[in-house]
Amino acid sequence: MGSMIVGIVVAVLFLYFIAGVRIIRPTHRGLIERFGKYHRFAPPGFHWIIPGVDRMIQINTTEQMVNAEPQEIITNDNLNARVDAQVYFKVKSDEDSVKSSQYNVNNYQYQIVNLARTTLRNIIGTLTLKSANSERDKINTSLLETLARETRNWGMEIVRTELKEIDPPKDVQETMNKVVKAENEKVAALDFANAMERQADGKKRAAIKEAEGIKQAKILAAEGEAEAIRLVNEAANAYFVGNAQLLRKLEALERSLSENAKIVVPSGTELVNVIGEMAGVLPLVRQSQDMASKTKTTP
Repeated sequence: MGSMIVGIVVAVLFLYFIAGVRIIRPTHRGLIERFGKYHRFAPPGFHWIIPGVDRMIQINTTEQMVNAEPQEIITNDNLNARVDAQVYFKVKSDEDSVKSSQYNVNNYQYQIVNLARTTLRNIIGTLTLKSANSERDKINTSLLETLARETRNWGMEIVRTELKEIDPPKDVQETMNKVVKAENEKVAALDFANAMERQADGKKRAAIKEAEGIKQAKILAAEGEAEAIRLVNEAANAYFVGNAQLLRKLEALERSLSENAKIVVPSGTELVNVIGEMAGVLPLVRQSQDMASKTKTTP
C-alpha cells in the first residue's frame, strides 16, 4: 500500500514537472509572468515554470510581414485610387523591447496595419494620381519614417515598406492606356520619318556624287577634245602657213572621203601634191613628166 502511494506521488510529481517544461527556439524570446506580474525574461533554451503559478509568453523576433489591405484613397486631383502596401517589421530581441511589444501596445500587428492604412491616406491624399505613380519611392520612404516614429515605443523595428499597387479607376486607366498608346505611335512615326529622311539624304548624296562624276567626265572629255583641236591647229600652222584656202579644201576632201563620195581634183593644183605627199605617192603631173623624159632618152 505504501509503495503504491509513493508511486502515485512520484507519478504526480513527474507529470507536474513535465507540465512546467518550456523550450524556447532561437527565433523566439519569452516573458515569464507570476501571478499576472512580470517575473523574468526567458532567452532561447530550456526553462521550467511553476504550473498554475507562472505563465510564459513567447514572442517571435524574426522579420514578419503584414499586408495593409487594399483601400480606396481620393487623390489630390479627386480620383479614387486603389492602394495596397506591405510592411516588414520585427520585434527586437532584447528584454526591454520584448516587454514593450507586449505591455506598451495591444496586438501590435493589428495596430501596424491600421497605422499604415492611415498614413497612406494622408500621404497619397496630397498627391495627384500621376505623381503618386511616379513617386513610389518617396511614398515608401515617408511611410517607413512615419511608422518607425510611431512605433518606437513598441519595441520593434520597421524594416521596410513596399507600395504594391496604385490603381486608378477603370475609365481613367483606359484613358491612360490610350494616351500611352498614342505616345508610342508618335515615337514610332518619328523614328520612321527620321529613317526615311536619312534614306533620302543618302540617295541625294549618291545622286550628287553621280552628277559630279558625270560632270568630271565631261570636263575631261572637253579637255581632251580641246587638246586634240590644239594639236590640229599646231599641225595646220606647221604645214599650211599662209594656205588657209588649201586647208579648207583638204578638210572638204577629208569629209568626202569619210562619206565614200567621189570627187574630181583638178590636175596641176597644190592640193594634189599635198594629197600625194600625205598618201606617199608622187603628184600626177610630175609622174607624167618623168615618163616623157624617159621616152625621149630611149634610142
